Amino acid sequence: MPNFDQQVADLRDYLLKFARLQLRNEAWAEDAVSEAVLAALAKPQSFGSRSQLKTWLVGILKHKVVDALRLHGREVSQSDVTEDADVNPLDYLGFQTDGHFAEPPADWGNPEQQVSSRQFFEVLEACTNQLPKSQGRLFLMREWLELSSDEICKELGLTPTNLYVQLHRARLRLRECLELNWYGKTLQP
Repeated sequence: MPNFDQQVADLRDYLLKFARLQLRNEAWAEDAVSEAVLAALAKPQSFGSRSQLKTWLVGILKHKVVDALRLHGREVSQSDVTEDADVNPLDYLGFQTDGHFAEPPADWGNPEQQVSSRQFFEVLEACTNQLPKSQGRLFLMREWLELSSDEICKELGLTPTNLYVQLHRARLRLRECLELNWYGKTLQP
């Protein structure tokens, strides 16, 4: 088994991908990942194996990304955030004109039991990576970085309405992806 330093180094590409998605600037992403890796290597005893190393490192990186967003907030590119702002979600998300789903959502069984599965989180991560860049970024800012809606709107110059529409679209796409790739499959114990 590789030593701690090597395990951290092996996860650098994953961390960089996460930082690039959030910051949309190569230099800022590199800086955030470098700071997160240095923080982890400086205090390996903080890890304590209470979670997966990847989870612990992403937790450190989240704080570094938030710091970078606050520091460089006005410089973040907004071009891809509004790429599909004029698209009506009712056109492609399976809604009827009265706002109800054309088909009811699939039966998800017992989601609380299934989310403890490592496979579930791998499928969730893959589904998140399939979101359009703007939606993926906003979803991760809200749900993983745990930024408030006001902070996201301020950082990206969005109206609350546009943010809520984008988050709604992201959640619907994630739900559809999870239904196809996790809940729709016959689960084996």
